[in-house]
Amino acid sequence: MGEARRAQGRGDRPQVAVLPPLLFAGAFLLGLAAEGVRPTPLGPLPLRLLAGALPVAASAALARAALGEFRRAGTPVEVWRPATALVTTGPYRRSRNPLYLALTLLYLGLGIAAGSLWVLLLLLPVLVILTEGVVKREEAYLERTFGEAYRRYRAATPRWI
Repeated sequence: MGEARRAQGRGDRPQVAVLPPLLFAGAFLLGLAAEGVRPTPLGPLPLRLLAGALPVAASAALARAALGEFRRAGTPVEVWRPATALVTTGPYRRSRNPLYLALTLLYLGLGIAAGSLWVLLLLLPVLVILTEGVVKREEAYLERTFGEAYRRYRAATPRWI
């Protein structure tokens, strides 16, 4: 399993500003609503579906691998539950946030398939909110919880890719 370090019994949580799946879903729906008011067609449907399929497939593979590492480590993936292990194996060797990368790829692929420039443009503010309101809070929490083990991991592994 690699380096799954056990927490020191801390009960605090990251106190994220928004649940990441809700952030992505809300932005996607907002983009689709804007599309209904002011359409921005991005090409023929078959081409969009083909182009969107690759990021969606990559998202599914990455999410499955990342969730498997959480299961193997016996730590919850939900941000409202305390972490019990620092997961540094599998896709976490290459990115500290593979599940958020998976959400980003899913959003991108679905936005391409939907043919909505609005959806795609909203990805930038989503990533800013995700970084500032979720990732940085999680990082502070993980440092409080896992101390030096997390600092070493953070120094060796990029936030995204």
